[in-house]
Amino acid sequence: MKKLAIALAAIATFTAPALAADMAARAPVSAAAPIAYAPSWTGCYVGGGGGYGLWNQENTGFIDGPPRVPFTSTTTAGGRGYFGTVGGGCDYQFRLAGLNLVVGAFGDYDWSSIKGHLNPPAAIGLVGDEKMSSAWSVGGRVGWVVLPSFMTYFTGGYTQATFDRTNLSVAFGAPFVLPPGIPANAFIDKQTYKGWFLGAGDEYAINFLPGLFWKTEYRFSEFDVATNPVRFSTTGLPSGVSDDSKKWVHTLPGGTDPRPRFSNTKSPGIIRGFFMPGLRLHC
Repeated sequence: MKKLAIALAAIATFTAPALAADMAARAPVSAAAPIAYAPSWTGCYVGGGGGYGLWNQENTGFIDGPPRVPFTSTTTAGGRGYFGTVGGGCDYQFRLAGLNLVVGAFGDYDWSSIKGHLNPPAAIGLVGDEKMSSAWSVGGRVGWVVLPSFMTYFTGGYTQATFDRTNLSVAFGAPFVLPPGIPANAFIDKQTYKGWFLGAGDEYAINFLPGLFWKTEYRFSEFDVATNPVRFSTTGLPSGVSDDSKKWVHTLPGGTDPRPRFSNTKSPGIIRGFFMPGLRLHC
């Protein structure tokens, strides 16, 4: 009997801690708190869009000589139309003096059908339709992240715009007679204009669609003066007169431009995209 009592006591000694552990109250498991979406502006992106565009210009007629001398006053002309754009770039976000700032570099290419009526001063009595067919730009931007989901920025850089060949014909019928030396049919050859641009815009991260951004931008470009000889349609040879043309470009987005942005943030390989309206005004 005594041995049985000792054995029961030993069993109680070893099993009591285990029973106590099983009987202990278990802490409830709480659900993980939702993670707030905080967009990062660091990363690289590609995208495309489209919009409406304008260009304006000043033209002055010259007798080519030598010496080359002006013989008309300066006239103005412009064009209106539509364009599409593709582009890409990279941004980097950092903090400085308590501000969240962004710096980046980008490039874009536009193909367009922005047309205007041209009456070149050097080609008296001749008219034609002038078309801007493409443009490209490279530059940088500096931005300020005003709110976690909203950034305002400025851009600047180098740009080129191409205008297609303009075929010219007599603006008036008989009995109008062109002055001697002025062809009845002529053309101004394709020309590429070189210049610079400045812009300003804002970009908004769409919180209910993480990784998507909405972007708008106004851009102003000014191009160097280019000389456009008036050529005979039959031979392609210069007619002896030409126009000096200076053009300006204004761009304001209007439309959509989805741009996937690849960002190496807390989740490597995350795809970010944004929509960019695409109105561009070319002067």
